[in-house]
Formats: sequence, structure tokens, C-alpha cells
Amino acid sequence: MARVVAVASDLLFGSRIQAALAGAGHEVRLVPGEAQARAALPGTDVLVVDLAGDPQAGTALVAALRAEGALGTTRTLGCYSHVDTATRERAERAGFDLVVPRSRMNREGPELVARLAGA
Repeated sequence: MARVVAVASDLLFGSRIQAALAGAGHEVRLVPGEAQARAALPGTDVLVVDLAGDPQAGTALVAALRAEGALGTTRTLGCYSHVDTATRERAERAGFDLVVPRSRMNREGPELVARLAGA
């Protein structure tokens, strides 16, 4: 199973992600922001970023990590509010590997992570 770092400032959504992924056997570390995500990144298979709270910070984090070469083989998954297409487009431009609505993450999170991790 995959090693996952989930960046979520929304504790309820972050806890749901953590519980669903851990329940499927993934090793999950929930962090609230950029500094903690950077510290937890080494050895991570998938970086999940909740874009609903502060979409610009989440997209900037992934864009910066990608530009710095800090992601290595870590794959990225962004979750956005289904009505916020501008955030989806911004995340795609930032280089996320996959961008899905939060509702899809709630339904298919473990499978999406497994697919990205190549598990």
C-alpha cells in the first residue's frame, strides 16, 4: 500500500481522508500546511492536497515542489469543491497528476491513491 501525506486545513475533511485511506491499508500522515508537508515528503508515494480551504496555497505548494525537483517520484492528487472550476484549472496548470472533486475523493479516495502509487 502507499505512503500518503495529506495536506488539509479543514480538519473534518482531512480526518475523513485519513480514515478512508488508512482503512484501505495506506499509511497516512495528515498535516495542516506547507512546512509540515515539506518535512513529511521524503519517502511519500502520494501527496494529497485539499484545495477547498486555500486553493492558491495548495497549488503554489505543488508548483514549487515540482519546480524545485522536490517531488521526485511522489505523485500529487488535488481535491477541490465541485463548483470551483477555476481551482481545478489552476491545479492542472500547477502540475497536479490528478485533480478530482472532494465528493469523488470521498467515494474513491483509496482507489485513486492506489492507482497513482502504482499499487
